[in-house]
Amino acid sequence: MFAILETGGKQYKVEEGDILEVELLSGDREKKQDKFVFENILLLKGEKTLLGTPYVKNARVQAKILSEIKAPKIIVFKKKPKKQYKKTKGHRQRLHMIQIEKIEMKAETATKAKAEAAPKAKPAAAPKAKTTAAAKKKAAPAAKKKTAPAVKPKAAAPKKETK
Repeated sequence: MFAILETGGKQYKVEEGDILEVELLSGDREKKQDKFVFENILLLKGEKTLLGTPYVKNARVQAKILSEIKAPKIIVFKKKPKKQYKKTKGHRQRLHMIQIEKIEMKAETATKAKAEAAPKAKPAAAPKAKTTAAAKKKAAPAAKKKTAPAVKPKAAAPKKETK
C-alpha cells in the first residue's frame, strides 16, 4: 500500500517504513513531538485506488519524527554591472527527517468509494422558461456598424513625352 501526501507545498509518494526529509512541520516549535499525522492525502492505493478531490476523506498517514536537520547552504549572489554593487547571502533550510509508520484508512471511506463507483441516474432536464415580449424589447438589437466612406483612387498623372 502506498499514498501520495502533501506537505510544505510538495507532494511525496510514501510507503510504510520510508524515511523522508520534509520541510519543518508546523506545531513542532512550541512542543517537541515525536509523532506527526498527515491528513492531506491526495491518493491512496491498496486493494483499490482512492483518488481525492482534492483530498481523500478519512485517510491518514502516521509518521515518527527522527530528527531536525538543516539542508546544505544555498548561496545567493547579487551583482549590478558597472555600479560596484555586490551582495552575498547564504540560506540553510530547516528540515525534519521522518519515518512513515502507518498508512490507514477508515472503513467508511471504502464503502463510500464503492457507492461512488456505482452509476448514478441523471436528473431530468428542467423546462426552459418562455421569454416575454418585454424581455425581448430589453435585449436591444445589435448596433449598426458604421462603415468608412469608400476612398477613390487618385487618377494617374499623364506621362510627359521626352525627346
